[in-house]
Amino acid sequence: MRLVKLKRNLAPVKYRDFGKTGLKVSEVGFGGWAIGGNEHGNSYGPTDDKASIDAIHKAIDLGCNFFDTADVYGWGHSEELLGKALKGKRDHLIIATKVGGDFYQGAGFQTFTADYIRFGFEKSLQRLKTDYIDVYQLHNPPLRILNKPETYEVLQELKKEGKIRAWGVSIFDPIEGLTALKIGQPDSIQVSFSLFNVKPGEELFPKSNEVGCAIVVREALANGFLTGKYEPGASFEHGDIRHNWPKDYILARTLATQKLKFIPKNTRTMTQSALRFVLHNEYVSVVIAGAKTVEQVEENLGASDAPALTSEELQEILTLQQKGFRSL
Repeated sequence: MRLVKLKRNLAPVKYRDFGKTGLKVSEVGFGGWAIGGNEHGNSYGPTDDKASIDAIHKAIDLGCNFFDTADVYGWGHSEELLGKALKGKRDHLIIATKVGGDFYQGAGFQTFTADYIRFGFEKSLQRLKTDYIDVYQLHNPPLRILNKPETYEVLQELKKEGKIRAWGVSIFDPIEGLTALKIGQPDSIQVSFSLFNVKPGEELFPKSNEVGCAIVVREALANGFLTGKYEPGASFEHGDIRHNWPKDYILARTLATQKLKFIPKNTRTMTQSALRFVLHNEYVSVVIAGAKTVEQVEENLGASDAPALTSEELQEILTLQQKGFRSL
């Protein structure tokens, strides 16, 4: 691990190895889901493109070099914004994107054929204004797809052709990641992991580490709830993925977050504490945190230099996790 030299008065962002790929990535990355906008009902509320580009530029200024997106985010809009914002800076940055959400047919479709992956790949290149992708990922394929050795052949071909530097899979359940490790041997696995969801850390993370597979953590802020800014009864506008979530689920998330108020706010924000929890796991290569504004970027990347969680904090968090964040 090494430190990146930044402008004076800016905290250093730390880097970690990206598995056995030889890539070095900022341990806090930029998540591009939200900047896709909410026009297609698959994001986190409205966005302003200028603010999004400013946020990307601020992330670069603060030492972030890992930018994760997907072609389906905003139906291509997130990739387009990244392509515009990263112009002239591409060689020093690592772009990770995903394929499989076949929005060309409409919302909810998935396609993982070799022909479609090559088609999606070329479209992503155009939107990102680049001629290669650093980390190309299958976007949440079902287990039956991950069980087929032929699923991974086109990714291996793209890597041999020099069009991608590494490839991976984005998954929901740890068993999907374990299956991919066994059948396809990916360079990286992206999975949800947070204060509320530590299951991937039990078997998937150690197994991935054994074979040199990088771990990319998403949803470390539990879809925004671990920022601490939502109260019980929170509601979300149309276009936000949380718009139709059950009220009981939203209530449970907000109440669970309130149980973390014992964490001192004078050393780090709730957001930074949630990110520090993820970074405490040595098997994590990078945690991607979504941001739509410069202020959010500064807070997210500030987690890299924020104080680590203390042993007392970690013990109290463990007690809450063991009780499912129910009343003690």
